[in-house]
Amino acid sequence: MLALRLSLGAQPAVQVRRLLVAGASAGTGFLLLSALGHALSRSDPAASALRLAWCAAPLAATVHLAVAVARTDPATRPRPGLSAVGLGPVKLMAVSAATTAVSCVLGSVLALLVFLQLRGDLTGTPLGGDAREFLAAGRPLPLPAALTLLALVPLSASAAVAVTLRPREPVTGAGRAARAYGRFGAYRRTPVLESFGAYGRFGRQLGAAAHGRRTTAEAPGREEGDAQAGSAGASGAETAGAVVPPAVPTAAPSGVPWGVAVLAVGVAVEALLSRTGSEDGPAAFLGLALTSLGLALVGPGLTHLCGRLLQTARPGALRLLAGRVLMTEATRIGRPLGVVCAVVSAAYAMASLHGRHDPSAGPLVVLGVLLVAGCTVATLLTAAVEAKQAHADTTASLRRLGAPAGTLRRAAALRAGALFALFGPLTVAVAQLSAWPLGG
Repeated sequence: MLALRLSLGAQPAVQVRRLLVAGASAGTGFLLLSALGHALSRSDPAASALRLAWCAAPLAATVHLAVAVARTDPATRPRPGLSAVGLGPVKLMAVSAATTAVSCVLGSVLALLVFLQLRGDLTGTPLGGDAREFLAAGRPLPLPAALTLLALVPLSASAAVAVTLRPREPVTGAGRAARAYGRFGAYRRTPVLESFGAYGRFGRQLGAAAHGRRTTAEAPGREEGDAQAGSAGASGAETAGAVVPPAVPTAAPSGVPWGVAVLAVGVAVEALLSRTGSEDGPAAFLGLALTSLGLALVGPGLTHLCGRLLQTARPGALRLLAGRVLMTEATRIGRPLGVVCAVVSAAYAMASLHGRHDPSAGPLVVLGVLLVAGCTVATLLTAAVEAKQAHADTTASLRRLGAPAGTLRRAAALRAGALFALFGPLTVAVAQLSAWPLGG
């Protein structure tokens, strides 16, 4: 009963994100049923298999969105109070997976009802025109096959959520989590709070040896002194310079070389297809998939690089704040951002590839592109919400110390502008490279 109240008593924003998952599941289920209808109305197994293969992209986008929504659900976040009543991390993971499955099942049921309505099984008036082909109007619909296809989204999404949110053993010993960071990212056994301005004054001697002998007990007193100084009249960049840095920069993600290699292989496969004249076969899907995977892999590394570039050439408090957040959140923000770039480039390439010899697939292609694009953008926005939740304590400290809200907004705008300046030209270049061989 408590688990049910945790799921139903969520905030409206959480419920809206769950409805987005249900809508994405409905769109993916309708595409899967359309592939089944195409197989029933035609006797070409290769064309039907290609239709079903193109449904893998909406399915992956829906699962990705479901995982992102589950990660930002505050109702299923482990808390000490819940463990006392039997809702530990394993139970909360199961509740989150069950909630995701329920949302996807609702979408699948909606997709089945719409498909049956368009076929005329509910009202007796099927949809005419080219739509009769992928609806298989007038032919009996095999219910076991339809239910099997509709079960792909709930099972895949709930399994992905369970794997992502599974409890992990904490790192012990001399692991990275047990280390404390000192001045300028150096390791130190005694965790001491550093002022944010110290990271900008690279040329000054700040007495590192004397500061290293401070103990943890001195940190609260220092924070109170900084709070009093901030409330006494510090404002703007000077106030931001007296704040503890919001995050510790992590090492650069290691997926950039692999991403570049996969991206090059994908473009090479597409170029080979253009020479052999098989741009419309299943291998075209492989080329686009490799290209998209390469962009998704290089996303975290490029985000980390973007944060590092923001901190070059004697950065101030604003650039330092924006850059360190990007470096810390490189994996969380960079991966969905790379997926968005991959979707945009793949959609541009598909405009010159898919549907040239099959006009009846036009509405389904539009639906698939809109579905994948909507899921990826929603996933990116959800990742931004997750990053905001992760830095809620730091934001509260900034506000308490007197930092104006405009400074935080300018830092967020600076991060968004830097990412757009880096990923925008990259997306256009990859889209042109992908569309050039496929366009013949």
